[in-house]
Amino acid sequence: MELGNITGFSEFLLLGLSEEPELQPIIFGLFLSMYLITVFGNLLIILAISSDSHLHTPMYFFLSNLSLVDICFTSTTVPKMLWNIQTQSKAITYGGCITQLHFFAVFAGLETSLLTVMAYDRYVAICHPLHYMVIMNPRLCGLLVLVSWIMSALHSLLQCLMVLRLSFYPDLGIPHFFCELNQMVQLASSDTFLNNMVMYFGAGLLGGGSFVCILYSYSKIVASICGIPSAQGKYKAFSTCASHLLVVSLFYGTSLVVYLSSAVTQSSHSSIAASVMYTVLTPMLNPFIYSLRNKDINRALKRFYGMAVMKGPLVLGLKKWT
Repeated sequence: MELGNITGFSEFLLLGLSEEPELQPIIFGLFLSMYLITVFGNLLIILAISSDSHLHTPMYFFLSNLSLVDICFTSTTVPKMLWNIQTQSKAITYGGCITQLHFFAVFAGLETSLLTVMAYDRYVAICHPLHYMVIMNPRLCGLLVLVSWIMSALHSLLQCLMVLRLSFYPDLGIPHFFCELNQMVQLASSDTFLNNMVMYFGAGLLGGGSFVCILYSYSKIVASICGIPSAQGKYKAFSTCASHLLVVSLFYGTSLVVYLSSAVTQSSHSSIAASVMYTVLTPMLNPFIYSLRNKDINRALKRFYGMAVMKGPLVLGLKKWT
């Protein structure tokens, strides 16, 4: 069979979660609901933090950035899938596929980087509480976020450039609901050895390196907590990082353990299930995790809701006078 160069066709076909017609309305409704919850939940976290001066601290600065990344992370995949279901079309242009791949890689890298930065923030807060505000100064916080953006963008650019060198068969169907890097490399018609090397090296450096840094930070945190004499002090110290630890467990537990196991078995259904877990479910749960037992966030949300309720009648009153 003759190989078709990528310039010979202009689109891919995203096969989606299921090809059963009767399941499409259910999938559409479920993912639309999850997407709206993700966007509004994370947007509320951002607005609550920005409107409350008491939350203008390094921990909540990183949390607001994480919420923004979660919105963008989900928005790279779900809207296109919903559009394809609504229009009953599976097509995505080659340029659209590369663009989706680029932004997905950027925000996935940012997710891992910000989780690492937040682990370091908790390490400084618990292990060096007296020097916390000196170490985690605004300049360092901004620099950490900037470096996270630069590293993620460079990693994504490298992966996209590696994909651009590949050739594919015409009318290629991708057994996924978005243009996922591993799936595209597997379906290429040209040699993918160099792509696999770069892909695994990037994943090991960015994902694995971040995970090791998180583990190291928490090993120091646990050792510091164990040195606290009172049980109440231990509980208070642990509660400050419990939400972050749960988010890390969810993200890495789904994106690494489940996804890597599905890659070993070469099962497209397992790969899709893993991708849904860490691209849709985890960003949706993050606002609930951080606000469920966080009194500061709850207080800020109530204050923000109160401000919105007060502004409503005020705006209506001004419109009547104009």
